[in-house]
Amino acid sequence: MVAPIPRDTINSQATVHAANAVVMVPPIDFKFNVETSADNEFQKSLTLSDAEIRTKALNEFYGMVELLRSHGVNVTVMDYSSEQGETPDAVFPNNWFSTSITGDIYLFPMACENRRREVRSDTLVKALRESGFKAPKVHSLGDLNAPKAFLESTGVMIMDHVNSTVYAALSVRCDRDLLQQYVNRAGFKEVIYFDTRMSSGSPVYHTNVMMAVGEGFAVICDEIIEEFERRRVLNSLQKTKDVISISEEQMGQFCGNILQLQNEKGERLIAMSLSAYNAFTLEQKRVLRQHGKLVPIDVSTIETIGGGSVRCMLGENFLPR
Repeated sequence: MVAPIPRDTINSQATVHAANAVVMVPPIDFKFNVETSADNEFQKSLTLSDAEIRTKALNEFYGMVELLRSHGVNVTVMDYSSEQGETPDAVFPNNWFSTSITGDIYLFPMACENRRREVRSDTLVKALRESGFKAPKVHSLGDLNAPKAFLESTGVMIMDHVNSTVYAALSVRCDRDLLQQYVNRAGFKEVIYFDTRMSSGSPVYHTNVMMAVGEGFAVICDEIIEEFERRRVLNSLQKTKDVISISEEQMGQFCGNILQLQNEKGERLIAMSLSAYNAFTLEQKRVLRQHGKLVPIDVSTIETIGGGSVRCMLGENFLPR
């Protein structure tokens, strides 16, 4: 089912930027993931049992599904069992696949062993076909089972489809060579990668917690980008975007982990967590509202324990029907 990406395959990216469909995976095995906590400083433990955590997480998940559907977004819920081992972070599917309007799905090598169990292309394709989408072509990037380098999809790559540009913060989870390989093969014109350093001294683990790009706006915690690279990133964004700079404290409230979508009527929405919404200033929210209706969602349990928020829970679906 899964074939390596042919070296001569170049899929030109369409100018459609805001997806009107998403894939979500319920947190049936959700709990604090010790493996990912090694470099994810956003994860925090709670004094709750695993059963209590999963109940809260499932309630937040299905509340989010219902809310997005009520706003006219097509949501495919991809469910699977734990027969192949627990998948505590399966609620964050955007880290292992991406889709394109050309009908392709790309699968990516994950850094943590227990996250590699999430990569189930047959289950994903079946769920998409049952939701009315054409059977996609499935490609893999690198070795998915025993990778020596990692590239965690739209967790580490922020895609500006309008300008055919990919932004990426380099880290253990974002290998520069794999990044360039994907950009070349998927038909993007430019990649802008950079180094980050948080106040702890560590790089940010995923670009999508510090940065989001919409059709006409960008949210970025530029203060954690190494100074000599910061201007290059901002200059690129400011050519076509309203740029909203957030602080590291706001990043910690997941203000960078937001996603612009569109509904069945073509109306723009910006999905974000309730904590992110509350952390944005009034002026920042005013600018964001020029680019879509703000949709705050309470996922406090998931984002506290999982170290990822609303954007991480959404696998954009650009596939044709």
